[in-house]
Amino acid sequence: MSGKRSIFEEVSGEQKQETVQPGMIDRGRGGARKAIRIWLMILFALVVMMIAVGGLTRLTDSGLSITEWRPVTGAIPPMSEADWQSEFDKYKQIDQWRIMNQWMELEDFKTIYWWEWGHRQLGRVIGLVWALGFFGFLVLRKIPAGWTGRLLIPGLLGGVQGAVGWWMVASGVTQGEGMTAVASYRLATHLGLAFVILGFLAWYIFMLGREERDLMQARRAKEARLFSLSTGLLHFAFLQILIGALVAGIDAGRSFTDWPLIGGQVLPPDATALDPMWRNFFESPGLVQFIHRCVGYVLFAFGIFVWRRGSSSAHPQTRFAFNAMFAALSLQVVVGILTVVYGAPWQIAIFHQFTAVVVWTLILRARFLTAYPIATSLRGA
Repeated sequence: MSGKRSIFEEVSGEQKQETVQPGMIDRGRGGARKAIRIWLMILFALVVMMIAVGGLTRLTDSGLSITEWRPVTGAIPPMSEADWQSEFDKYKQIDQWRIMNQWMELEDFKTIYWWEWGHRQLGRVIGLVWALGFFGFLVLRKIPAGWTGRLLIPGLLGGVQGAVGWWMVASGVTQGEGMTAVASYRLATHLGLAFVILGFLAWYIFMLGREERDLMQARRAKEARLFSLSTGLLHFAFLQILIGALVAGIDAGRSFTDWPLIGGQVLPPDATALDPMWRNFFESPGLVQFIHRCVGYVLFAFGIFVWRRGSSSAHPQTRFAFNAMFAALSLQVVVGILTVVYGAPWQIAIFHQFTAVVVWTLILRARFLTAYPIATSLRGA
């Protein structure tokens, strides 16, 4: 039994004082954050590529060249001349060939077939990359706590996107109905869902770029008012993207090539000539382009307002994010006008679509930094 200790006796080195371990919030939650973030970045790049290829498939009128939906066996292209002729014969049965493309020979058909096949194949690659990454991290137990459900969302939405893609194509694979393109509202649904998937991927990439403890601390400094404004701008931009898809679906961008007037007047001629009235909002080239222009003007004005409010943020990186967002939005307005004036050539039209991706991502980035500001010391500032 040990003897009594004096109250003045120094504590010996035998008793180790318990030290505080840093990063306790992240302990057991970290997982493979860096590796998962890289995987999501690859998925993000693939989805952006998918949007670009999809746009080019539409601009080359190639989207109806494959008249069947074969998710598995469709991955194998025609391997013989007989196979090619069989696919061409199926295409000849639909309205697009009968009305638009009777001039086509087999070699001409192969060109549009490869565009659509490449678009679908890229979708399969995205699904495979998601599945390998998700189930690989899951089996290895490398997914951070609370992230399994989040990482499942892009995969589920990707599966829905495949079904929506065929639903879109099916609207144009018709016989005797006079359809030469897919339904514009289905195209808008297809493109809109692609941007939703991009949004989830971008948000997760932003979150995984910082430690959990950093996010928890930053959340206390959330700029609620600015967050609400950037959320409104995000929704407004999404609406404009959907309307842009309606424009693309009926080639409304090539119908009137003057600006700022449209058809030489403020309101386009014959804007409401279709019956019933509601069809004009989806199928009247003049009215759809007019709506797209007007929403663009209002979006830009609202973007100026949000940018000015964002410039007053106390956080330098947040201010920079809003500056970048507004620069991209301004560029998009210029590119949009050029797209109209030059009659939507594929080079400018696809750049217009790509710039929409940049604007969408930068709005998300600015919004993220209002929710999780990065504190900067006075010396750093």
